[in-house]
Amino acid sequence: MRIALGLSYSGSTYEGWQSQRSGNTVQDKLELALAGFAVQAVRVMCAGRTDAGVHALMQVVHFDTAVQREPSSWVRGTNTFLPPDIAVQWAQQVPNDFHSRGSAIARRYAYVVLESPVRPSVEARRVGWVYRPLNGAAMRQALTHLVGEHDFSSFRAAQCQAKSPVKTISRIEISQRAGYWRFDFEANAFLHHMIRNIMGCLMAIGQGSYPPDWLADVVAARNRNAAAPTFSPDGLYFLGPVYEDHYDLPTRTAAYDWLP
Repeated sequence: MRIALGLSYSGSTYEGWQSQRSGNTVQDKLELALAGFAVQAVRVMCAGRTDAGVHALMQVVHFDTAVQREPSSWVRGTNTFLPPDIAVQWAQQVPNDFHSRGSAIARRYAYVVLESPVRPSVEARRVGWVYRPLNGAAMRQALTHLVGEHDFSSFRAAQCQAKSPVKTISRIEISQRAGYWRFDFEANAFLHHMIRNIMGCLMAIGQGSYPPDWLADVVAARNRNAAAPTFSPDGLYFLGPVYEDHYDLPTRTAAYDWLP
């Protein structure tokens, strides 16, 4: 039997998603909790690995098990063994051909940035921060150079293991509520650090260091050295993967309404 879980977590205190020897990753904590509830070892596969400090509103994982439990029991029982900053939001039995990573047809992220002369406090580690004013019109103009299919080598981390740097961004939107800026991204897939590197460029354009069309030169260069420095992981949220409708999986969690 194959089970899919929707998981939310604050990544501030963890060394990313993927299991490490330290045991201080989200995957380690989830597998430990599932083992405690199922009373047997459970290995999970996620829809998209997140870096240290990156949060998730709906990470999706799947695992195979012979343990028979109601979906609500997988939620409540697993959460009993999880730390307070990680929570299973939903559970659902899925067909054996479902794969949390391989079945995803798109992935969604949001980045929240505080524009303020004073650093964040109550929202520390939950938002990025710039102290200079941002020019929304300039940043939106720059987005035209990113949407569509491109070679995103200029935004690719050296450790990236993707087979190809060519990805298709279907949507980038910028919205603002007072001093908080939100950047929404959707693509078929993302390279390692791709969003954080794009954000570094958008912040440079928004603060007037470069004109909007500079981003076209960065894309064309296909060289990481052409882009701005990597932006902080603070404020980056994995909103979750997108699956075909026939899987009938949830598309959002309660935390979607909390995020600015």
